[in-house]
Amino acid sequence: MSDRTIEVGVFSVLMIGVLVLGFGAARWRAPQNPHTLEEWGVGGRAFGNWTIWFLIGGSMYSAYTFIAVPALTYGVGAVGFFAVPFAIVTTPLTFVFTTRAWSVMRRHGFLTHSEFASARFGSPGLGALVAVTGILATMPYVAVQLVSLQAVLRTVGFSGEWPLLAAVTVVSICTFRSGLRAPALLSIVKDALMAWMLLTALLVVAMYGGWGRTFRMAGEHFAATPSPADGLLLPDSGHLGFLTLVIGSALAVFAYPHALVGMLAAKDRATVRRNAAALPVYCLALALMAMLGFFAIARGVTPADGDLNTVVPRLIQEFFPSWSAGIAYAALSVAALIPAAVMSIAAANAFTRSLYRPYLRPDASPATEARVSRWVSLIVKFGAAGLILAVDPAFSVDLQLIGGVIILQTIPAAFLGLLTGWFHRAGLIAGLLAGLGSGLLMLYDIPKLDGTGRVVAEHFGGSSWSIGDGTSVYAGVVALLINLAVCVLATVMLRAAGVPGGNDVTWPEDYRADAGDKRFQRLDDLIDGLPVRAR
Repeated sequence: MSDRTIEVGVFSVLMIGVLVLGFGAARWRAPQNPHTLEEWGVGGRAFGNWTIWFLIGGSMYSAYTFIAVPALTYGVGAVGFFAVPFAIVTTPLTFVFTTRAWSVMRRHGFLTHSEFASARFGSPGLGALVAVTGILATMPYVAVQLVSLQAVLRTVGFSGEWPLLAAVTVVSICTFRSGLRAPALLSIVKDALMAWMLLTALLVVAMYGGWGRTFRMAGEHFAATPSPADGLLLPDSGHLGFLTLVIGSALAVFAYPHALVGMLAAKDRATVRRNAAALPVYCLALALMAMLGFFAIARGVTPADGDLNTVVPRLIQEFFPSWSAGIAYAALSVAALIPAAVMSIAAANAFTRSLYRPYLRPDASPATEARVSRWVSLIVKFGAAGLILAVDPAFSVDLQLIGGVIILQTIPAAFLGLLTGWFHRAGLIAGLLAGLGSGLLMLYDIPKLDGTGRVVAEHFGGSSWSIGDGTSVYAGVVALLINLAVCVLATVMLRAAGVPGGNDVTWPEDYRADAGDKRFQRLDDLIDGLPVRAR
């Protein structure tokens, strides 16, 4: 039996097992009434420590971590390590802000940032705008996962478009049937497979001279390239761009709809805090994967057809034992499918709760909500598949960063709103639109460059906006600053003019509520009217 046959055989058996497990997830902790958005979309808000740990790791540390980041370090060097400090920065922010978000959203039955923004600032229109922005930003993030999956399938030997579409169909069916329970259960399998892959990678690096030799050879490689922007160290002109990229990416994590879904599935505040405190463990895996890009350079790994997203799969193919390569391919594939499923669920929740229910079907029953979200989740996944078939980014990480520019504009309403209700709803809307407009203009103005710095396309070439002298900044941060400036200025002017704001249905104690609060209930049970505070 050839090595190739063993690789494909092990990969196929593991993926069939994952498929069976995904279908069976609907029976795992099955509720009495599974046909509600509470059950389908956030697992009944009943997951404990270990389940949340694996779910958060499965949805947040994804194919972006294991495929796109090594591809970036392989292509440009130190810049690719931006993912490591941004992941570290998110830990204390998660500990503080996500705990407050869990409490207030559990208290009011919210499932999305957009619902919270609508209630906090008394503006269904603001909630709808946040929802649309979140859905649009999520699409390229789902595409990142599918681009990575496509790279793995191509390396295994399944070329063309049909293997990707088949994989998307399978995960869509699992999600349609089982909701969040499917990715939660599969996340356990994913982490076990990834642990084996990382252990094997460490052994392979040690067998071929260790990290010292790896960094020396990678340094020599970058020194010989014509590009002044790559290398083991950041160029002097790259510090500002790196810093803004870290800050922007760290903030964007909190605004993505899928970042909230996993934490809202937790059964209490303690579960949220424990998992937030333990997240740095995943940063170790992230740093190791980033360094594998350098190891691929040192060992002369070449990407298939020039696609940098195949660097890690090709490294696995060349240096892992055949049976272990099959396990690694399965790990990477599951690492792409799980976050794609969670992201599509989150986007569907946002559509149903902030667009469909308020504007199309105010009297929608819980069963109707769940049914609509199921179908919308399918549209999101296949829409993302269509996106990657239509565009050809140099690095798949660019798709995530472009989505980050968009989602960052919801920070004032969705993130700062957890701290203060001072902003005027009209100011938030004006700021969000200003941020989106300026962000898209900057993205349009960014040319696409090849490895030598030559312009190959005039527009939408990434997310680093040049400010002259070889220095660039992350466009999302600039757009967010414009957003905040407009928001603050408009709020001051509107309040000075005596224009009333919306009614805030949240109270200070809501942000500290914990499991056992007798007032915890679904949003559709709040029509009887909690007391509100006029602005």
